[in-house]
Amino acid sequence: MLARPDPISLTWSHFRTENRFPPRIKSGAGFFPENALALPLERHPAHSRPIVTHFSPLSAGSRLAPIGPALLGASSFACADVLSKVTLRAGGDVLTVSAVRGFLGVAVLFVWLRLVARPAAFDPRARWISLAMGVVFAGNVFLLFKAFDVVEVPIAILTYFVYPLLTGLAAAVAGLEKITWRGATAALAAFLGLALMIGAHPADLAVVGIAAALGAAGCRTVLLLVTRAALQGADARLITWYSLVSSSVLFAVAVLATGDWQPPASVGGWVALVALSVAVTAGILGVFASTGRIGPFRTALFMNLEPLLTTIGSALFLDEVITPLQALGGAVMIAALAAFQLRR
Repeated sequence: MLARPDPISLTWSHFRTENRFPPRIKSGAGFFPENALALPLERHPAHSRPIVTHFSPLSAGSRLAPIGPALLGASSFACADVLSKVTLRAGGDVLTVSAVRGFLGVAVLFVWLRLVARPAAFDPRARWISLAMGVVFAGNVFLLFKAFDVVEVPIAILTYFVYPLLTGLAAAVAGLEKITWRGATAALAAFLGLALMIGAHPADLAVVGIAAALGAAGCRTVLLLVTRAALQGADARLITWYSLVSSSVLFAVAVLATGDWQPPASVGGWVALVALSVAVTAGILGVFASTGRIGPFRTALFMNLEPLLTTIGSALFLDEVITPLQALGGAVMIAALAAFQLRR
């Protein structure tokens, strides 16, 4: 949700899950490449008969282990989406919640960077670009919170998730990457799904909320394009850190300048605000860990689970239920988004 890194931009991690060596089969003498067994039998005099090796199937836990961090990232961001609405309903206003969440996130991320994953030094150019990106990131945070404030969370997050399409299309226009006709078709289908979702009951939707979600998506697109063009190869953890610091300072200045300080009015609201900050940080860490395990592309595909989980959470905890036609539009959009990421 907020302060989330885009998996595709996490170029600091270059691990892959593909096998780099020929498969090996265990025998009594140790491990041998499987093509060694294709040699004539007389070259293996100790083997009077074919070796049969029984492989035990992986447990469910072993199969889920590689995708666990991706699931953590998507579910944590979905929790943050729902908790944002809880905080706003408790009396917190958008600016105050954005500022408090930012500083809590800075504190948690600082501890993690210092104690768990201390990064290498960041060059001055990348540092200044990341700090400047914090201005756009502040707009991303504020507008998304504003969307949550005035429209149902599922509608807001589904509208916001148009940003991968905007990023891909803008990158194609700028010459940063190419889009095939299949990708263009998927993008068109996604926009049609979004139009169906928004147009199903236009009278029930606040235009300012939809505009805020689209504005947040536009800010996210700018962040991803700048990262792609100017920070290629930079440590995504430090990009996130410096952007979060500068955006939090900007929110603090805005609060002091306007005198607008309206925190949650209840203990439950404050608990939700703290939990929101922790959930966002957990999502960031999940994305980083997942990128190292299964790669940035597969991680990005798993992030498409966030709107689905947010919709379920909103129905259970916020009593915000979208109509069947809106659900159909959202499903078409997410399916087309996944196809766009696969085909572009």
